[in-house]
Amino acid sequence: MSDFTSLNAGFTKYIRVTGDRHAKFVEFDFAINDPTLFVELVLPQQAFVDFCQINQVVEMTEQQQQLNDALEDKWRYGIEPTLVRQARYHSDQDDHS
Repeated sequence: MSDFTSLNAGFTKYIRVTGDRHAKFVEFDFAINDPTLFVELVLPQQAFVDFCQINQVVEMTEQQQQLNDALEDKWRYGIEPTLVRQARYHSDQDDHS
């Protein structure tokens, strides 16, 4: 077993296709071991197929996809204060025009 293979043993690698799977370029999310912590990638069609084979990926389940969507919505529209929202709130309060 190569060093690379032994380092990756035991880690599940997830994908979620977010664009057209049959397009010239495939947009997808890729996660290692934790489907909620992913990167967004774009690869040409054949490179995507090769990437999936080399990494022995599994598709995220519907439940995992729904959780990621809910977490994204929370970040995007959530009611919990964020640094950006607090900064806007304070600057809005100071604007008396």
